[in-house]
Amino acid sequence: MSGSDTVAVDAESGPAPRHIAPRHAGRRPSSRSSSRSPHVVVALALPEVVAFDLSIAAQVFGHRRESHYAFEVCTPGPPLVPTTTGFSISAPASLDALARADTVIVPGFVADGEIAPDALVALRAAHAGGARVVSICTGAFALAAAGLLDGRRATTHWQDSPELARRHPAVEVVDNVLYVDHGDIATSAGVAAGIDLCLHLVRSDLGQRVATEIARRLVFAPFRSGSQAQYVARPLPGRTSRAGDEDGLGATRRWAQDRLAERLTLHDLARHAGYSTRTFSRRFREETGTSPLRWLHERRVALAMRLLEETDLPVERVAAQSGLGTAANLRLHLRRVGGVTPSAHREAFRGTGRAASPARGSGSGAPAAG
Repeated sequence: MSGSDTVAVDAESGPAPRHIAPRHAGRRPSSRSSSRSPHVVVALALPEVVAFDLSIAAQVFGHRRESHYAFEVCTPGPPLVPTTTGFSISAPASLDALARADTVIVPGFVADGEIAPDALVALRAAHAGGARVVSICTGAFALAAAGLLDGRRATTHWQDSPELARRHPAVEVVDNVLYVDHGDIATSAGVAAGIDLCLHLVRSDLGQRVATEIARRLVFAPFRSGSQAQYVARPLPGRTSRAGDEDGLGATRRWAQDRLAERLTLHDLARHAGYSTRTFSRRFREETGTSPLRWLHERRVALAMRLLEETDLPVERVAAQSGLGTAANLRLHLRRVGGVTPSAHREAFRGTGRAASPARGSGSGAPAAG
């Protein structure tokens, strides 16, 4: 499948298609072509694996009451694999398991050190043999180190996107999508976006009905709106600043932040700083890397997002207090930045669910074990 045959999912692209073809053109037949043999999914747990990422693959593909897939976990070293959360997990299979995989999944891991060379060799061999190779979160670093992402679009956790791009300049790193699927290679954004990607793979393999059944079991939306951009931390407009800002235009920036609801112009900002508009624009860009009006707009959007997250103000009031003017403007700019509506952003960060009252005589309302 060529690099141009890509499904990159964010809010604008909407639900992924049921089938992506050709998936393994010219490759060995997949075991899923046989009704008697389930599709084999092998997770490669590298040292300092993110336990949550590994559990995503296990929950989607390895649930014992479902027979759509055969799931196992392998590791390049000793079977006891340390995680990022202070405990170890057992991965009984060796790298040989990758040779029989139809799909290989690399969960996130701490990618600071060298990745085991034999693991990279095994990843390349699995892909060359016809396996679909998938990463969750920082697992993309392993795929990139194996050379599987060269010349392709890929994603990872938004915090790690700059480092992935720096280490692997041949990879086109995108940080505003939940996942990117090339058919034979797929990468997901940070942490929970791995669920979106895994459900997408199930949808591609087995159709919407099965994917929806699994999503319901996970208590997860079959399709999720938004993109990574919705979750990128943005500084809250306020009075604080970095030390030394007073030596530059920090005082003017703080003055503007206190007046975001007003109709500030470039002339207003320059006059406060005591410069001509041309000199002010040049100095502002030197200090911040952006233009004054773009900076002002970004601060307004950041304030609007924070008001949606932390208050019950109506959308119209949020738009007015943040300086975006109207509810229509707020919706437009929030969709451009995060791919969501104001109400969806508020729900994502504040939640709309309510705990169900226990049935009469049923005791507490504790959730059932998964």
